[in-house]
Amino acid sequence: MSRFFPTPHRWPRFLAPLFLLVFCSVAHSIENSECLDCHSDTSIARNESEGINEEIVLDVGKFSYSVHNVNGIGCVDCHSDISELNYDNEVPHAVSLEAVNCSGCHEEEGKAYLNSVHRKAKGKGVNIPCYACHEYHYTQHLEGASVTERENAFCLKCHCAEKFHDWLPQKEMHFSFVECTVCHAPDAPRHIHLRFFDYSRNRFLEAKDIFEALGADYDTFQGMLDKDANGILDPKEFENLVLMLRQKNILGTFHGELVSELQPVIHHVNRGEAKRDCETCHLPTSPFFDSVTFPLLRPDNTMDHITVAREVLESYYVSHFYALGGTRVRLLDKIGIAMVVGGLGIVFAHLTARIVTIPLRRRKKEEQQG
Repeated sequence: MSRFFPTPHRWPRFLAPLFLLVFCSVAHSIENSECLDCHSDTSIARNESEGINEEIVLDVGKFSYSVHNVNGIGCVDCHSDISELNYDNEVPHAVSLEAVNCSGCHEEEGKAYLNSVHRKAKGKGVNIPCYACHEYHYTQHLEGASVTERENAFCLKCHCAEKFHDWLPQKEMHFSFVECTVCHAPDAPRHIHLRFFDYSRNRFLEAKDIFEALGADYDTFQGMLDKDANGILDPKEFENLVLMLRQKNILGTFHGELVSELQPVIHHVNRGEAKRDCETCHLPTSPFFDSVTFPLLRPDNTMDHITVAREVLESYYVSHFYALGGTRVRLLDKIGIAMVVGGLGIVFAHLTARIVTIPLRRRKKEEQQG
């Protein structure tokens, strides 16, 4: 082959772009729109099934916002065994296609998955491919998703957490505010993300809602809050955000949740490796709270993160998140201390008054008896 097609570094420079142009035109000769001409038609049906019986009719609206479509990944980039479409046939490509090799692009994720309990299950006859969790065509960005959304989309599809974790105190609270992989993928970095819950609308506000209320956009929002331009919202700047929303009649509170960062290592989940050390979280020096962010979903479904100072977790603007020993509202500590000191002061003052008035009370008693 090399005698007829010399290696690229031996090509004449003026021919290299031509070869690349020809190669790219072949690789991308089938557009997504051609695939969707059929796969958006609700009248088509599958006559035979191999492997997971996934629906062959796509929701074009959902697909358009999928991670792959937004990033310009074509259908045939994944279904690479389709090189051409023959419309003379009832089905213009092979009916049985090869399984999609996700690790061809997601190499690091594939390596982490290979040594995971989900991959090892194949030895017991249970096949758990990537798309069993990530779906086929509607994979979304999850950086701003809540713990509940993440767990429902992945872990809780197969696992019933209620049947286990009896050793875990207040497990319902942990399930609500701590993502599964925080403990079950202990090597994955973690952070707290904050989302604003609007009481009047009874829902979490998205970035577009906040921007619309404040008359801001992605380019001006952080500058509007971060007055010292250090890239971090300190407690005072965070308080100003809450006050600005209140001025627009938006009343609510920030919810904090502990989640894993979406790095390849979160796919390395194995039996017996989960964190069961409570002190890891429930200490004032816990590293889990060093990274706090306010995620903002962009219109293209990508995420932007605003860094928030850890001290914000100790304010009363953040509710529904309190790790005993790890975070605390300092103002409430001061109020509690004042109440204790005040109570002791009243007791001390009462005892002092009783002691000082002993002679008076004794004389009064003698006068009453005389």
